[in-house]
Amino acid sequence: MTVNLEVAEGVGTIRLDRPPMNALDVATQDRLKELAEEASRRDDVRAVVIYGGEKVFAAGADIKEMQRMDHAGMVVRSRALQESFTAVARIPKPVVAAITGYALGGGCELALCADFRIAADDAKLGQPEILLGLIPGAGGTQRLARLIGPSKAKDLIFTGRMVKADEALALGLVDRLAPAAEVFSEAHAWAAKLAQGPAIALRAAKEAIDTGLETDIETGLAVERTWFAGLFATEDRERGMRSFVEEGPGKAKFQ
Repeated sequence: MTVNLEVAEGVGTIRLDRPPMNALDVATQDRLKELAEEASRRDDVRAVVIYGGEKVFAAGADIKEMQRMDHAGMVVRSRALQESFTAVARIPKPVVAAITGYALGGGCELALCADFRIAADDAKLGQPEILLGLIPGAGGTQRLARLIGPSKAKDLIFTGRMVKADEALALGLVDRLAPAAEVFSEAHAWAAKLAQGPAIALRAAKEAIDTGLETDIETGLAVERTWFAGLFATEDRERGMRSFVEEGPGKAKFQ
Protein backbone atom coordinates (compact mmCIF):
# COMPACT_ATOMS: atom_id res chain seq x y z
CA MET A 1 0.00 0.00 0.00
CA THR A 2 1.20 3.52 -0.75
CA VAL A 3 -0.42 4.89 2.43
CA ASN A 4 -0.73 3.08 5.76
CA LEU A 5 -2.42 3.73 9.11
CA GLU A 6 -0.75 2.63 12.35
CA VAL A 7 -2.18 3.31 15.81
CA ALA A 8 -0.24 3.67 19.07
CA GLU A 9 -1.02 5.56 22.29
CA GLY A 10 -4.27 6.84 20.83
CA VAL A 11 -2.43 8.37 17.86
CA GLY A 12 -3.09 7.22 14.31
CA THR A 13 -0.10 7.78 12.02
CA ILE A 14 -1.07 8.09 8.37
CA ARG A 15 2.21 7.25 6.66
CA LEU A 16 2.89 7.95 2.99
CA ASP A 17 5.02 5.14 1.57
CA ARG A 18 5.65 5.59 -2.14
CA PRO A 19 9.43 5.86 -2.58
CA PRO A 20 11.44 7.69 -3.50
CA MET A 21 9.49 10.98 -3.28
CA ASN A 22 5.98 9.99 -2.17
CA ALA A 23 4.50 11.29 -5.42
CA LEU A 24 0.75 11.54 -4.95
CA ASP A 25 -0.67 9.48 -7.79
CA VAL A 26 -4.36 8.63 -8.14
CA ALA A 27 -4.06 5.39 -6.15
CA THR A 28 -2.30 7.24 -3.31
CA GLN A 29 -4.93 9.98 -3.28
CA ASP A 30 -7.73 7.42 -3.06
CA ARG A 31 -5.97 5.48 -0.31
CA LEU A 32 -5.36 8.71 1.62
CA LYS A 33 -9.08 9.46 1.56
CA GLU A 34 -9.92 5.94 2.69
CA LEU A 35 -7.56 6.08 5.67
CA ALA A 36 -8.56 9.61 6.67
CA GLU A 37 -12.16 8.44 6.85
CA GLU A 38 -11.11 5.36 8.83
CA ALA A 39 -9.16 7.50 11.31
CA SER A 40 -12.22 9.71 11.66
CA ARG A 41 -14.42 6.72 12.56
CA ARG A 42 -12.13 4.79 14.88
CA ASP A 43 -12.59 5.34 18.61
CA ASP A 44 -9.02 4.20 19.34
CA VAL A 45 -7.68 7.06 17.20
CA ARG A 46 -7.83 10.23 19.29
CA ALA A 47 -5.32 12.30 17.27
CA VAL A 48 -3.53 11.91 13.93
CA VAL A 49 -0.03 12.43 12.54
CA ILE A 50 0.56 12.76 8.78
CA TYR A 51 4.08 11.61 7.95
CA GLY A 52 6.07 10.84 4.82
CA GLY A 53 9.11 9.22 6.37
CA GLU A 54 12.58 10.39 7.34
CA LYS A 55 13.61 11.74 3.93
CA VAL A 56 10.60 13.39 2.29
CA PHE A 57 7.05 14.36 3.17
CA ALA A 58 5.64 14.45 -0.37
CA ALA A 59 7.15 16.06 -3.43
CA GLY A 60 3.83 16.64 -5.16
CA ALA A 61 1.59 14.96 -7.69
CA ASP A 62 2.76 12.27 -10.08
CA ILE A 63 3.54 14.52 -13.05
CA LYS A 64 3.96 11.66 -15.54
CA GLU A 65 0.51 10.37 -14.62
CA MET A 66 -1.04 13.84 -14.90
CA GLN A 67 0.62 14.47 -18.24
CA ARG A 68 -1.42 11.65 -19.75
CA MET A 69 -4.73 13.21 -18.66
CA ASP A 70 -6.77 15.44 -20.93
CA HIS A 71 -9.22 18.16 -19.96
CA ALA A 72 -12.21 15.84 -19.75
CA GLY A 73 -10.32 13.39 -17.57
CA MET A 74 -9.14 16.06 -15.18
CA VAL A 75 -12.61 17.58 -14.88
CA VAL A 76 -13.65 14.27 -13.37
CA ARG A 77 -10.45 13.60 -11.40
CA SER A 78 -10.04 17.07 -9.88
CA ARG A 79 -13.08 16.62 -7.67
CA ALA A 80 -11.79 13.28 -6.35
CA LEU A 81 -8.38 14.90 -5.79
CA GLN A 82 -9.87 17.67 -3.67
CA GLU A 83 -12.11 15.24 -1.82
CA SER A 84 -9.14 13.12 -0.76
CA PHE A 85 -7.44 16.12 0.83
CA THR A 86 -10.68 17.46 2.29
CA ALA A 87 -11.13 14.10 4.03
CA VAL A 88 -7.88 14.80 5.88
CA ALA A 89 -8.88 18.38 6.70
CA ARG A 90 -12.21 17.15 8.09
CA ILE A 91 -10.81 14.52 10.44
CA PRO A 92 -12.68 15.58 13.62
CA LYS A 93 -9.60 15.14 15.79
CA PRO A 94 -6.32 17.04 16.19
CA VAL A 95 -4.05 16.46 13.17
CA VAL A 96 -0.36 17.34 12.96
CA ALA A 97 1.84 17.13 9.87
CA ALA A 98 5.40 15.92 10.45
CA ILE A 99 7.31 17.42 7.52
CA THR A 100 10.74 16.23 6.42
CA GLY A 101 12.57 16.96 3.18
CA TYR A 102 10.24 18.34 0.54
CA ALA A 103 6.58 19.29 0.86
CA LEU A 104 5.84 20.65 -2.60
CA GLY A 105 2.67 21.03 -4.65
CA GLY A 106 0.25 18.40 -3.43
CA GLY A 107 2.62 17.66 -0.56
CA CYS A 108 2.36 21.23 0.67
CA GLU A 109 -1.41 21.12 0.16
CA LEU A 110 -1.59 17.96 2.27
CA ALA A 111 0.35 19.67 5.07
CA LEU A 112 -2.12 22.57 4.89
CA CYS A 113 -4.91 20.14 5.79
CA ALA A 114 -3.38 19.58 9.24
CA ASP A 115 -4.14 21.65 12.33
CA PHE A 116 -0.46 22.04 13.20
CA ARG A 117 2.76 21.61 11.23
CA ILE A 118 6.16 20.59 12.59
CA ALA A 119 8.91 20.77 9.97
CA ALA A 120 12.52 19.69 9.81
CA ASP A 121 14.93 22.59 9.99
CA ASP A 122 16.16 21.66 6.50
CA ALA A 123 12.70 21.13 4.96
CA LYS A 124 11.57 22.97 1.84
CA LEU A 125 7.96 23.84 1.02
CA GLY A 126 6.18 25.45 -1.89
CA GLN A 127 3.48 25.46 -4.54
CA PRO A 128 5.38 25.16 -7.83
CA GLU A 129 2.36 24.37 -10.04
CA ILE A 130 2.66 27.69 -11.91
CA LEU A 131 5.95 26.41 -13.36
CA LEU A 132 3.92 23.69 -15.10
CA GLY A 133 1.39 26.17 -16.44
CA LEU A 134 -1.06 25.17 -13.72
CA ILE A 135 -2.36 26.35 -10.34
CA PRO A 136 -2.68 24.34 -7.13
CA GLY A 137 -5.66 22.01 -7.47
CA ALA A 138 -5.91 20.23 -4.12
CA GLY A 139 -6.90 23.22 -2.02
CA GLY A 140 -3.72 25.28 -2.16
CA THR A 141 -5.28 28.50 -3.45
CA GLN A 142 -7.82 28.37 -0.62
CA ARG A 143 -6.08 26.88 2.43
CA LEU A 144 -2.76 28.66 1.91
CA ALA A 145 -4.41 32.08 1.64
CA ARG A 146 -6.47 31.41 4.75
CA LEU A 147 -3.36 30.33 6.66
CA ILE A 148 -0.79 32.98 5.75
CA GLY A 149 -2.90 35.70 4.09
CA PRO A 150 -3.63 36.42 0.43
CA SER A 151 -0.56 38.51 -0.40
CA LYS A 152 1.95 35.98 0.93
CA ALA A 153 0.01 33.14 -0.66
CA LYS A 154 0.05 34.92 -4.03
CA ASP A 155 3.81 35.40 -3.75
CA LEU A 156 4.34 31.65 -3.33
CA ILE A 157 1.75 30.60 -5.90
CA PHE A 158 2.56 33.24 -8.57
CA THR A 159 6.33 32.57 -8.44
CA GLY A 160 6.26 28.85 -7.66
CA ARG A 161 9.33 29.33 -5.48
CA MET A 162 10.37 26.98 -2.70
CA VAL A 163 10.86 28.37 0.78
CA LYS A 164 13.31 27.02 3.31
CA ALA A 165 12.16 26.03 6.76
CA ASP A 166 13.10 29.29 8.49
CA GLU A 167 11.12 31.37 6.00
CA ALA A 168 8.21 28.93 6.20
CA LEU A 169 8.19 29.46 9.97
CA ALA A 170 8.31 33.25 9.58
CA LEU A 171 5.43 33.13 7.08
CA GLY A 172 3.32 31.00 9.40
CA LEU A 173 3.34 28.16 6.88
CA VAL A 174 4.74 25.87 9.59
CA ASP A 175 4.40 26.22 13.35
CA ARG A 176 7.58 24.69 14.74
CA LEU A 177 11.00 23.53 13.53
CA ALA A 178 12.97 20.55 14.77
CA PRO A 179 16.01 18.57 13.67
CA ALA A 180 14.97 16.16 10.94
CA ALA A 181 15.60 13.11 13.13
CA GLU A 182 13.23 14.47 15.80
CA VAL A 183 10.33 15.69 13.66
CA PHE A 184 8.22 12.55 13.92
CA SER A 185 8.82 12.05 17.65
CA GLU A 186 7.85 15.68 18.36
CA ALA A 187 4.74 15.39 16.22
CA HIS A 188 3.73 12.11 17.84
CA ALA A 189 4.32 13.53 21.33
CA TRP A 190 2.15 16.59 20.53
CA ALA A 191 -0.62 14.34 19.19
CA ALA A 192 -0.34 11.86 22.10
CA LYS A 193 -0.75 14.67 24.61
CA LEU A 194 -3.93 15.86 22.89
CA ALA A 195 -5.15 12.27 22.60
CA GLN A 196 -5.51 12.29 26.39
CA GLY A 197 -7.84 15.30 26.25
CA PRO A 198 -11.64 15.42 26.08
CA ALA A 199 -12.42 14.01 22.64
CA ILE A 200 -15.81 15.64 22.13
CA ALA A 201 -14.61 19.05 23.30
CA LEU A 202 -11.60 18.84 20.97
CA ARG A 203 -13.91 17.94 18.10
CA ALA A 204 -16.15 20.86 19.02
CA ALA A 205 -13.24 23.29 19.15
CA LYS A 206 -11.94 22.20 15.76
CA GLU A 207 -15.34 22.38 14.09
CA ALA A 208 -16.13 25.78 15.61
CA ILE A 209 -12.80 27.27 14.48
CA ASP A 210 -12.86 25.76 10.98
CA THR A 211 -16.50 26.64 10.38
CA GLY A 212 -15.96 30.17 11.64
CA LEU A 213 -13.11 30.71 9.18
CA GLU A 214 -15.40 29.77 6.30
CA THR A 215 -18.40 31.93 7.20
CA ASP A 216 -19.46 35.21 8.81
CA ILE A 217 -18.85 35.84 12.50
CA GLU A 218 -22.52 35.60 13.47
CA THR A 219 -22.76 32.09 12.02
CA GLY A 220 -19.46 31.19 13.65
CA LEU A 221 -20.68 32.42 17.02
CA ALA A 222 -23.87 30.39 16.63
CA VAL A 223 -21.81 27.25 15.99
CA GLU A 224 -19.65 28.03 19.01
CA ARG A 225 -22.69 28.65 21.21
CA THR A 226 -24.35 25.41 20.14
CA TRP A 227 -21.26 23.32 20.84
CA PHE A 228 -20.51 25.14 24.11
CA ALA A 229 -23.97 24.42 25.51
CA GLY A 230 -23.98 20.87 24.13
CA LEU A 231 -20.78 19.98 25.97
CA PHE A 232 -22.64 20.43 29.25
CA ALA A 233 -24.29 17.08 28.46
CA THR A 234 -20.95 15.20 28.41
CA GLU A 235 -19.26 13.18 31.13
CA ASP A 236 -15.95 14.85 30.28
CA ARG A 237 -17.40 18.26 31.19
CA GLU A 238 -18.61 16.92 34.53
CA ARG A 239 -15.25 15.26 35.17
CA GLY A 240 -13.26 18.35 34.17
CA MET A 241 -15.21 20.77 36.33
CA ARG A 242 -15.28 18.43 39.32
CA SER A 243 -11.53 17.94 39.09
CA PHE A 244 -10.98 21.70 38.85
CA VAL A 245 -13.04 22.37 41.98
CA GLU A 246 -11.57 19.51 44.01
CA GLU A 247 -7.95 19.37 42.79
CA GLY A 248 -7.22 22.56 40.89
CA PRO A 249 -6.69 23.19 37.15
CA GLY A 250 -5.11 20.79 34.68
CA LYS A 251 -5.47 17.54 36.63
CA ALA A 252 -8.60 16.01 35.08
CA LYS A 253 -8.35 12.52 33.52
CA PHE A 254 -10.72 12.28 30.58
CA GLN A 255 -12.40 9.16 29.19
